[in-house]
Amino acid sequence: MIRHTAIGLVTAAFLIASCGRSVGEGQESQGMQESQGKQPKVTVENIKGPAGSLQVDDGGEGGIPVVFLHSFAGSSAHWKAQLAHLRPNRRAVALDFRGHGKSEAPDSLDYRVESLAGDVAAVVDGLGIKRFVLVGHSMGGAVGIAYAGAHPERVAGLLLVGTPGKVPADQADRIMTSMESDYEKVTESYWNKLLVGAQLQVLALVRSQMQSVPQDAALSIMRAIFEFDALPALSAYRGPKLEIITPHGDSPYALHKLVPGLPHKVVTGTSHWLHMDKPEEFNRILDEFLATIK
Repeated sequence: MIRHTAIGLVTAAFLIASCGRSVGEGQESQGMQESQGKQPKVTVENIKGPAGSLQVDDGGEGGIPVVFLHSFAGSSAHWKAQLAHLRPNRRAVALDFRGHGKSEAPDSLDYRVESLAGDVAAVVDGLGIKRFVLVGHSMGGAVGIAYAGAHPERVAGLLLVGTPGKVPADQADRIMTSMESDYEKVTESYWNKLLVGAQLQVLALVRSQMQSVPQDAALSIMRAIFEFDALPALSAYRGPKLEIITPHGDSPYALHKLVPGLPHKVVTGTSHWLHMDKPEEFNRILDEFLATIK
């Protein structure tokens, strides 16, 4: 029987996540907050990805653009507070990965981290963005690392949020066996653990999305996350990096413990979705990181 603490420790690994701006049919998004007297233009676009159409939320202008990558079973909606915060003075983009949100699912169940990084490539190339900052949460952080390692000259900075490192293969195998034998019970249990400390609106959003990824796709994603070793790609990317974690993810497999000298900050009193639970604190850290990038 798998030890209770072992599963809890590593389940965060998977839970835890034409060209130019004229691509797709744009439509104005509503409800953006005004800041400094400006209301940034926002479009929701569909861009052709390697495995189907990808929905992209694009808006704002100025500065080095920031591209946000969501976690497993999430969507671009997870970054609502950050998009509203940045867009009065900077271009900010958030996409739905394949099989998530309003993006098409792949026919092949190809959810390898490197394939998801191909989704990122399709979006930034389709939007004509040459150099940008990547911000990824959980699974999105792993994807960000994969993209940055493959295209270091494109990434001006890499901010990793609740992104775990690789766990030992034997533990990953035991966890996958547990998931396959009783998927609903095991995943429900650990969604609950990761949601401890969540604000009510965050709890409602995450729970509403929990079943959005079918079981076969979810298991494929989990296997892909466990198979991905972030360290080679992280070493290949020599630009500015910062890890933000919560106590949920401060495990022996936390990236700053696997990569000596990796700058990191800890945010307490939140769920795994710290950027939604404490957007003001997260945005302050984000601003401080962006201020260091040229």
